[in-house]
Amino acid sequence: MTYGALARFQFPSRLGFLLLASALSVPALAQQTPPATDQTQNTPPSAMQPSPAASSSSNTANQNAKEGFWGRMNPFARKKWVHRQIDPLKDRLNELDEVNAKNARDIKDVDERAQAGIQKAQSSADAANQAATAAGQQAQQANSTAQSAANHVDQLNGTVNGLDQYKQVSVLEIPFKNGEPILSQDAKSQLDQLAANLTGHQGYILELSAHAPGAGSMGIQKSERLAEAVKRYLVTEHQIPVYRMHAVALGNAVDQANATDENGKPARVKASSVSIRLMENSLAAQGTPPPQG
Repeated sequence: MTYGALARFQFPSRLGFLLLASALSVPALAQQTPPATDQTQNTPPSAMQPSPAASSSSNTANQNAKEGFWGRMNPFARKKWVHRQIDPLKDRLNELDEVNAKNARDIKDVDERAQAGIQKAQSSADAANQAATAAGQQAQQANSTAQSAANHVDQLNGTVNGLDQYKQVSVLEIPFKNGEPILSQDAKSQLDQLAANLTGHQGYILELSAHAPGAGSMGIQKSERLAEAVKRYLVTEHQIPVYRMHAVALGNAVDQANATDENGKPARVKASSVSIRLMENSLAAQGTPPPQG
């Protein structure tokens, strides 16, 4: 084959070119090898017979030589021979690629599972943190509610305890002449002034204690008529609620503070009168100015 034909020959790959170069160098080395001497003539017949392994290797070498670069049919490497030399390498490379791909898939799978586990643990931790925060807030709200309820209970206790607590604001004495239940003009003026000061106010009561001279039931009956005269005037003329007035007829009885006179003798009622005490409950009167006496 000419050089032009060699130039037109398409090498399958770089490896084929290297194998071709190696094969080309074999005949040159074979030509430089000196011919065999006649030493074989002196060699015993048993030594001249090759072993089975050597015969097999020789046959394989002869077969490979025939298929090599300087075969009988073609001085260049055949494609089948090149493929037989390269295919084992390709198989190994493919096997390595498969192993690498499998390792990559395993690594990816492990990484995905690890990431999923981390995300799940983080989600659980976030949920636990949120639950703890919500529980803390609920505890604070419950504490605030309990404190507010306790304060409200204390306030209610104070309110209940103060509902019947009244203090005296003023005392007004209404005289009657000769024990008759007739209000004088001066008495009416005093009652008018009292009613005007009570307009728009809450949380007050009027305590009326009537006194009249006379023994036994006679004095009590007189004092009852006097108290009724005062109550009737306040209701009809100034619309003072009846439930705000509490009256008692004492007759000729005196209170313990005035049980004796200045001489140490038992005190005696000498004139008819009605004593009006204005009492105020500061708790019930919250938000309104105190009444004037």
